Amino acid sequence: MADDEGGTALERGEQGGHPPDSSPPALEHYLPFALLASILSRLDPRSLCSAAATCRSLRGAACHALSFVPSFNLLEIAPTADLLEPLLPPNPYLKSLKLDCSRVDDSSIRFLVRPSLQDLCLHNCENLSGRLLAEIGGKCRDLRSLSLSSLAERRGLSFVFADLEELLTGCSQLETLTLALDFSSFDHPNFGQVWANASVVLSCLEIGYIPMTMLMELLSATVKSLHPSSPVKKPSMFPSLQMLCLSVDYITDHLVGFISKGFPLLSSLDLQDAPIMEPILTSDLTNAGLQQINSHGKLKHISLIRSQEFMFTYFRRVNDVGFLLMSDGCSTLESICLGGFCRVTDTGFRAIIHSCPNLRKFRVSHGSQLTDLVFHDISATSLLLTHVSLRWCNLLSNLGVVGLSDNRQLMVLDLRDCRNLGDEAVKALSYLPKLQVLLLDGSDTTDKGLSYLGNGSCPLFSLSLRGCRRITSNGISSLFGGGSVNQSLQVLDLSRLPNLTDEAILVLAKSRIQIVELRIRCCPHIGDVSVMALASMQIEGSSPGSSLCVLDIYECGLITPLAFRWFKRPYFPSLRWLGISGSLNRDMVDALMRTRPFLRLACRGEELGMTFLDNASRWYSNEEEEMDELEKWLLEGEDEMEDDSD
Repeated sequence: MADDEGGTALERGEQGGHPPDSSPPALEHYLPFALLASILSRLDPRSLCSAAATCRSLRGAACHALSFVPSFNLLEIAPTADLLEPLLPPNPYLKSLKLDCSRVDDSSIRFLVRPSLQDLCLHNCENLSGRLLAEIGGKCRDLRSLSLSSLAERRGLSFVFADLEELLTGCSQLETLTLALDFSSFDHPNFGQVWANASVVLSCLEIGYIPMTMLMELLSATVKSLHPSSPVKKPSMFPSLQMLCLSVDYITDHLVGFISKGFPLLSSLDLQDAPIMEPILTSDLTNAGLQQINSHGKLKHISLIRSQEFMFTYFRRVNDVGFLLMSDGCSTLESICLGGFCRVTDTGFRAIIHSCPNLRKFRVSHGSQLTDLVFHDISATSLLLTHVSLRWCNLLSNLGVVGLSDNRQLMVLDLRDCRNLGDEAVKALSYLPKLQVLLLDGSDTTDKGLSYLGNGSCPLFSLSLRGCRRITSNGISSLFGGGSVNQSLQVLDLSRLPNLTDEAILVLAKSRIQIVELRIRCCPHIGDVSVMALASMQIEGSSPGSSLCVLDIYECGLITPLAFRWFKRPYFPSLRWLGISGSLNRDMVDALMRTRPFLRLACRGEELGMTFLDNASRWYSNEEEEMDELEKWLLEGEDEMEDDSD
């Protein structure tokens, strides 16, 4: 009763509490400042900033923690230099730095490049010049892994051979080097020889694009270093290289031969070309070139892709004989990606599959002669395929997918643009116990097929139905009928469905599924009601619209300027990518960009998000979701306690 009248003793400041007229003691009264900072140092940057906004004590501890955190990963947003610099104070303990640099320039290099770094990953460096390479080479002597993309793509910026030379000479401990940029800017008479300065422990090399003349110069220097003509022995180039990923003008027999001779330890080879004209015999891959692949017997991953970026062209000089010759030496392969082999039939593909007992990932694109026969007896083999992609294989039918579904270990299945697939194929897939990613773009799937998925047991994480024109809103309702999809689905693509209406999005919102990425672009009957429903959607007591990180409503026919009000705070607090038609109201688009500076707006039809579907070198990597650093620490502590008790 006394407590009802005057509150508890703690609230009144009795029994060691604070007097009623004074403010409560700071957090340091209960926890030492050093302990607070140590705990906060285990958090990721986003959580750290959230904690800092809570109270003055946590702000001070967070600022202190930033001076000794071992890693800083902020790829999901693109901060400006003014916002980023306070988050990166002097820190001799910082080992790993991963950032989106699309809103910083050369003035930020001084606090981005640090001697303590061992892992540096900078995406979207279009506003940074080649000076970044030179600074990394000059300061980051202990760097183990470097990944850069889009360097100096803004007009007026450049990088030169001297920048590359400084990088290779200075970073003598590099193990992984990824430079997703155009190497033609490095053209120089000594281009091949400068790689002799590269780290002797370099095991992974990925190059965005390199002209054939420069590549052959590099490969010639590499082969010569293995077989020197002079009696003076020099160290060989790339003595530890195991993974090589290149984008070239043409994949040729000559290129494959040089790679086989120059890199005897290679376990992963990824080659992609994009011809601008039909290759002649001397600049193309033939059956003889395929025979040279894996001559050392160490390859576990091979990817040979002919891109259709500039013209419809294929490996016309390769047929079943080439695949039969390659199959003799590919028993070690665990992952195969093949694109553009239009003359290879079921005989060739079956020879490859049945020659690789450890095969887990199998990808074919533009396999114009691949049919159901490839998979008709797969249950009689010991194969345990986990990732399969058969894009643009138009002779594949429901029967082939039914045969493929006998492989119960399937986790990722890409059947985009296989136009003869329908509901029977979906029915066969709906009970695969491990299927997490299913892409059915452009197939003949109907509402009946979605009802099979909705009542099935596959734990789908990502589902794409883009361009499945026979699907209606009724099908979406049956998809979310209460099966396992409701608990697992986070990525959904319903773009280019002419019969999709706001009713389907209302069903999605009412189901309270934790959708993280939703794409409904180019749907003529989707309008403001859908935006309102998604903005008001609430997941397990969280804030409205809190789960969506990517939303694409570009060219939705009934979207009006009224929809913009629902993108203001507090709605969609987690939204990082928004696709919308900029022509609706340019002033409102500009105002939204000012009020939400970390929201990436795409108004010209760009695809949203950091897509992983077509990157052959990291094909469907399907890594486990990153755990919060504090959660990792706590779990590690629990494991140690269990070990002690044992």
